[in-house]
Amino acid sequence: MSGTLENLQVRKMCGIVGLFLKTARHEHELGLLASRMLTQMRDRGLDSAGFAVYSGDDEDRVKITVLAEGFEPDWDTTGQGLATALDADVSLDRIHDHATFTTRGDGRAARQWLIENLPGATVLSYGHAIELFKAVGDPSGVAERYGLAGRSGTHAIAHTRMATESAVTTNGSHPFSTGADTCLVHNGSLSNYNRLREVLENKGETFQTENDSEVAAGYLSWRLREGDTIGEALERSLDDLDGFYTFAVGVRDGFAVLRDPIACKPGVIAETDDWVAMSSEYRGIAVLPGSADADIWEPAPAVVYTWSRERS
Repeated sequence: MSGTLENLQVRKMCGIVGLFLKTARHEHELGLLASRMLTQMRDRGLDSAGFAVYSGDDEDRVKITVLAEGFEPDWDTTGQGLATALDADVSLDRIHDHATFTTRGDGRAARQWLIENLPGATVLSYGHAIELFKAVGDPSGVAERYGLAGRSGTHAIAHTRMATESAVTTNGSHPFSTGADTCLVHNGSLSNYNRLREVLENKGETFQTENDSEVAAGYLSWRLREGDTIGEALERSLDDLDGFYTFAVGVRDGFAVLRDPIACKPGVIAETDDWVAMSSEYRGIAVLPGSADADIWEPAPAVVYTWSRERS
């Protein structure tokens, strides 16, 4: 019993991290740095973890990442069916229970086709740059299983979870993504997400879980499709999302952070000439090169912070 009580005292509600590289200096070690950050958050929840990495941006090709947990699909047949549906070539890359399809076809159409034609699987992300991986287990083990340390890129967000209100499942894990190159990690809880889910479904969003954070991700995807910038979408969310939250958001060429107007969930931001980082606790940032010389602050309530890089 004492061990259980000790665990309850140590384990806090989820941990989130984000790292956005402002220069190319650390691109080759993006995954390694993000892995170190997430490992520092591991005692905020050991149930499950996930990470999204933005790398290999290709204007002409879209990557669609799919999770098939607990079963083995016929990936080759699925790829052939997807190619037929898109009328475009499709290639396949597998890593354990995840698969990434790459195509010149329409990414949103590919996501919807896979949702409808691959029962039991979850389409985690699609876009020109994003790949998303998540699983049940310690964040260090999840990062090692999917080779996070070996991934290069421009930015990454990650999450380690304590399942306080639901079963320990991979589908309950963050990040969540429903739109092109857009994903979100969330520490907190939304209160109006069931109503908002219905509104978003009427606007063409498709959801695969009951998680409130997926609804928040769907809200941002809808607003971006409507022409908002990520900053404008987050400004709107202050009126449309009820609850308490700290968000770290990734888009194709940018990164954003937002806390709700009460700001009861923790968050720290640090910035140097080479990077900007966000974490639930400062120790997630302290492992980064140059952190001792960084500008460090607590993000203010209801203030949207955004950073971006021009694509070459």
